[in-house]
Amino acid sequence: MNKDITFHINNMAYTINVTPDMEKELTKFLDLNKNNDTKDLLAAYIRITQEYSTFKEDVNQLSTKLARF
Repeated sequence: MNKDITFHINNMAYTINVTPDMEKELTKFLDLNKNNDTKDLLAAYIRITQEYSTFKEDVNQLSTKLARF
């Protein structure tokens, strides 16, 4: 079931409707209980990008190994 969550960024509220899995991912690096500034948002973006890059590299390595079979 979807849920509305609200982020406060630079004293402005942004509410989005997300699934529980998406909520978990979005709140991993941003706190819903405080006002986040642009620096917090950028840091969260960089962390998520690092996770994605690592995941992408792992998938590419697995694909290469599977292609040999």
